[in-house]
Amino acid sequence: MTLTLDLSGRVALVTGGARGIGRGVSAVLVEAGARVITCGRSDAEPAPGTEHRVCDVRDGDEVAALVEAIVASHGRLDVLVNNAGGAPYALAEDSSRRLDDKILGLNLEAVLAVAKAAHAVMRTQSDGGAIVNISSVSAVRPSPGTATYGAAKAGVDSLTRSLAVEWGPQVRVNSIDVGLCRTEQTDDHYGGDAAVAAIEATIPLGRMAEPQEIGQVVAFLASDLAGYVSGANLACHGGGEPPVFLHITKEKS
Repeated sequence: MTLTLDLSGRVALVTGGARGIGRGVSAVLVEAGARVITCGRSDAEPAPGTEHRVCDVRDGDEVAALVEAIVASHGRLDVLVNNAGGAPYALAEDSSRRLDDKILGLNLEAVLAVAKAAHAVMRTQSDGGAIVNISSVSAVRPSPGTATYGAAKAGVDSLTRSLAVEWGPQVRVNSIDVGLCRTEQTDDHYGGDAAVAAIEATIPLGRMAEPQEIGQVVAFLASDLAGYVSGANLACHGGGEPPVFLHITKEKS
């Protein structure tokens, strides 16, 4: 038996797909044969082989218009990758209600809104569709400094499991708990090459992920190879984060 990962003829929407992890995801989906549409709050240079549309995924009307436009142009929507997200560093005691609302709005509420719009199309298609939510290891471990973000991502994982039950068998829904990943902002975010190298030394696989590696997992979950995978939270974190006491023990030995 030959295993093939072929998304030829499928139409995919990747939110936040013009930059960072989303750009890597978009590139892999294009390579797999999909027609990829990305979206973001502002205009951006499309990833090669994609088309980009302006949409604030926190705005329900804009989301509805985006999905309608995709169907009008391409006739269908087969894959949704809910990738748009993020949050600034802010300790919980210092974070304002307004900031908390914005973080929850982008990282949880928008995920549901875009998923519902996509599902409304996918459920009418004979071969349904697949939704992949980009979550985070912050969903399953403490997230000091980004507590609201971590709570939102935990909500995404829970939402994924519930939607998989509600929307099967027409639509499969899965999420990926992503760990540290190299993007164009990595050095600035962590304080340069030396800091990044020190962080990577703590990861069991010895490095951060590349965006395309996240894309390969997305492509699998969107493909027929994952035809019986739904409601799953798949960890993509290079082995995770070893307990701090192991490092302390090693230093003392």
